[in-house]
Amino acid sequence: MSTISKPTAAEKSIITRDTILLEEKTGNIYQSLVAISKRANQISSTVKEELTQKLQEFATTTDNLEEIFENREQIEISKHYEKMAKPTAIATQELLDDKIYMRNPELED
Repeated sequence: MSTISKPTAAEKSIITRDTILLEEKTGNIYQSLVAISKRANQISSTVKEELTQKLQEFATTTDNLEEIFENREQIEISKHYEKMAKPTAIATQELLDDKIYMRNPELED
């Protein structure tokens, strides 16, 4: 899976969604919401791992005055991740764009 920090078409703020469009993707609004929820959890985990890896580069064991200046880069990285679209918005957009693969074991029998 590619990095999640790349630009996405997902909204960065809350918008009203047409539930009929979400329902059409799976045939059931609740299945659509479960798919969005599971995908959002995957995205959230990936973003958290990405952010943790980037911030570990700045990890030091000593506290000194120079650390204040070094933390500017750390703050910029954190701000970038705060400005990103939320995982649920990304997952919802992926569902609407047919980028989520869903498998229903009950229907495969």
